[in-house]
Order: sequence, then C-alpha cells, then structure tokens
Amino acid sequence: MINAMNEISSAALIELSLNLTKSLTSNDRFDNLLSTIRKAITCEAVAVLAVKGEYLVPLALQGLSKDTLGRRFVIAEHPRLTKICQSEKFVRFPSNCPLPDPYDGLLIAHDGDLPIHSCMGIPLHFEDRLIGILTLDSLIPELFDNIPERTLELITAMASVSLNTALTLEQLERNIDHSNQVVAALSQPNVVSEQNELIGQSAKMIHLKKEITLVASSHYNVLIQGESGSGKELVAHDIHQQSSRNTLPIVYVNCAALPDNLIESELFGHVKGAFTGADKNRAGKFVIADGGTLFLDEVGELPLAAQSKLLRAIQSNEIQAVGQDKLITVDVRIIAATNRNLQNEVEKGNFRADLFHRLNVYPIEVPPLRERAGDIALLTGFFIEKTKRKLGIKQLKTSPDVIEYLSAYHWPGNIRELEHLLSRAALKAFAKQKNKAVVKITLCDCDNLSNEFFNQNRTTLQEKTKIIAESSVQSSMNLRHEVDEFQKMLISKVLTEEKGSWSMAAKRLNTDRANLNRLAKRLGISVIKTVA
Repeated sequence: MINAMNEISSAALIELSLNLTKSLTSNDRFDNLLSTIRKAITCEAVAVLAVKGEYLVPLALQGLSKDTLGRRFVIAEHPRLTKICQSEKFVRFPSNCPLPDPYDGLLIAHDGDLPIHSCMGIPLHFEDRLIGILTLDSLIPELFDNIPERTLELITAMASVSLNTALTLEQLERNIDHSNQVVAALSQPNVVSEQNELIGQSAKMIHLKKEITLVASSHYNVLIQGESGSGKELVAHDIHQQSSRNTLPIVYVNCAALPDNLIESELFGHVKGAFTGADKNRAGKFVIADGGTLFLDEVGELPLAAQSKLLRAIQSNEIQAVGQDKLITVDVRIIAATNRNLQNEVEKGNFRADLFHRLNVYPIEVPPLRERAGDIALLTGFFIEKTKRKLGIKQLKTSPDVIEYLSAYHWPGNIRELEHLLSRAALKAFAKQKNKAVVKITLCDCDNLSNEFFNQNRTTLQEKTKIIAESSVQSSMNLRHEVDEFQKMLISKVLTEEKGSWSMAAKRLNTDRANLNRLAKRLGISVIKTVA
C-alpha cells in the first residue's frame, strides 16, 4: 500500500517540472510551488521556508495553521530544522524520531502533540548556498520511506531552481515597481531594535510596505504619523535598511525624554566647559549620524525654542556645538515620528509650520491595528514564537477561539498592547501546563482585555436578540429594508451616545471610519453640529 502511494512515474516527474515552470509566472508562485509538489508527494502538510540569517521564514504553507506564516524559526533552537539545513540532501526522519517537531500542535489535521508520523525535509541549495528548505509531514508513518532516492534528488534539484527563480523574480518585480514609483515621485515638486520586521498581509500593510520601498532609496525627509504602539519605529528602521545609507547608522533620539536645557547639547554636541557639568567634549546626534539617518521619535514633543534650532540645522546641513564657534557640515537624512497630528499642532501654534514642512517631505501614515483586517493571526504567531523562546517552552499555540476573540477587540494600545497581552497569556498558560509538551493559550488566559468593550458588544447583541424575539415576522417582508432600518437605528443610537463623533462610533461598532461614513450616507444618516 505504501509502495503504491509513493511510486512516482517519469511522466509525473515531467509534469512536475512543467507545472513548477508555469507556477513561476503567478503572483502566488510560492503557494503554487507547494501545490505542485503536493501532487507528486502525498502529505498532510508542506511548507517552504527561506533562510534569513539565523532564521527560517515561512514563504508559503499548506496544512498548517495560518499563524505559522507569522513565525520566525530560530534554526539553532529546532533540531530537525538544524539537521535539514546542515544536510547536503533530503532528510527522512524515522517515524519514532525523538527530536521535537517544530510543527507540534500546528497541523490543521491534528490537534496537540503530533503522534508517530512521517516527516521529511529537503534543503534547497543554489550555487552551493542554502536558500531555503521544504518540509513535508504526513500522519501516515513511514509514508516517505519508499520514495526512491533518485526521484527525491530530481525533485530537490527542480524545487531548488524553482525557489531561486521565484525569489529572484520577486526581487526583480519589487525593483521594477520601486524604480517606476521613484521616477514618478521625483517628477513631482517637493512638498514644502531587536526586531525590525513589519508583520502583516492586510491591504493597509501592503500599501504601507509599498510606500516604504518607494521612499527608501530617495534622500527625502520622512514624517511618520500614527497612534502609540502602532509600529512607527519599525517603519523608520525599515526605511533606513532599504536605503543607500544602510551601511551607516540610524541614530535614535527620543525627543519626549530630552530635558529642555540639554536638547541642544544632545542634538548638536558641546565642548568642554560650555556649561556646568560639561567636563569633556561630546559629539551630538547629528555628528554621530553623519552619512546615515537621524530618527527623531516623538518630534511633536519638542519645545518651540528647540524647534527653531532643529530647523536651522535641517535647512543648512550645518550644526554648531554648544560653546563652539565653528560650523560643522553634516549629511543626515531625517526621519521623524509622532503620535500627534502635526498639522493640527501647527494650527494651534504648538509646532512651527516651517519645520513641519521640512519634515513632511514624504508623509507616511501607520495604520492602527484595528484597521489591519486579518493581521491578528500573523502577529499572534510572531509574538508567541518570540515568547516561547523567552519562556523556554517547547511549543506554544493558541486555541482557535483566541484569534477570533483577539480579532474582535479594538486595540487602543495597538501592536504593543497585543504583544504584552500575549506575553501575559503565555505565562499564565505555561504556569497551568508546565508538564505538557504543547502549551495552549485559551480564552481564560486572555483576561486582561478591556471588559467594557466586550460587555458593550454583548449588550448590543442582547438588544438585537430581544428585538428579534419580540418582533412578529410578517407573512411578507423586504429583508434588505429591514436590515437597513436596523442598521440605521443602531448607528444613530451610537452616534447620539458619542455626541456625533464618527471616530468613537466607528470604534464602538468595530468598523473602519470611512466604511461607517459610506454606510451612513447610504442610509441617510447625518450629524448636525450646532454652535452654542
């Protein structure tokens, strides 16, 4: 039976080669690569992972939970992955292999620890360089044992070339798209960490990544705006890493933490004896960042006096250390970030208009987590893999209803709040399941979310249920009309309670403000503001 299932004919190998070639032209080339291999080799789960330094990063997967895409596997921490990466050819692990499986608890077809099963890994090399690996898992023991070695060698060679071509094509497409956007941008007039990876595949994150790629290779100053905890610092690092300045430093300045009397010294430096306590010369952040990038975080917190000095430095590319007459020429790219609306701050007189325009050459808006539909699962995978390593847990996963629960929350603290919540939940789950190989985070571990938000949603649901229960259904009704009337009543009620604030109403209804405005317009709902 097993022999028959693993017999791969010459015709099947030729078809595999042709299908791999065809899949390269598709936008889903990595997923198609897996589908093609799966036609030749039966398995419950298959994944292709790219080598990124010390990590393996999933490019596509089938048969594994979606959050696996967000995980970053440290090769040295996974014996099976280490063995695959160190091998010159495919590795068939015995069904009773004692080495821990990195996918324990992650197979869709099986919940919890993997039982005795088949596991095979294929290292993918190109020009003697490991570029990635294929992993295949089946719940049928010894399923892969009878595939001829020559057949696996041919599949390995084809998959290696296909992966290298796919990676090259993806990079070329990014470069072409980037070049076209740069040309378009340059033809327009100027507008007068531990972890630096942006995780997410939502429409807003795809747009953000395109914006980053577009502006990175230019020398434009960038103003990043977004709510606290939304990832502005990661965006700044990503811009720097994709720029031509990436071999030189990105120097971080937290403007909110600078005492007023030391701002000038911190930015421009000072000479010995310039003021009390200046017992030696000190280089400022502008000099340290010369040739690289200066990241001014929370720039909206700078006092007006410091803003004027910063403006002069940006305008002239010259700085003057405190206590020194000599001017120093610097070549620094400015990336600034703030959780304030600087345009509003300019109108209020709290921020200089000329400095705002100097910083706002290329504005980037970082979307809040509540607007990143579908990213919760990937971020959850990323953070629990990170937390797993910190806590020394063999495997950490979430129950299916946890992702749904997290996705329903409005996340006022954004990604930072999600990371901290998952860290707490993991610690609680680990404390209760210390003797288990696979620790599972359940809903009862996620009790630190705002109960007010969920109670509010439960109340709304109870109100809906009561209305439906008490309503008599007529023999003939227009469903669309009835739904519209209910939506109109609900939106009007929430808008009234929120004193006409569309933003707050959108948060309570867990929807995007623009979508709420469009729906309200269709339903004939408007807010009339009066002046007392």
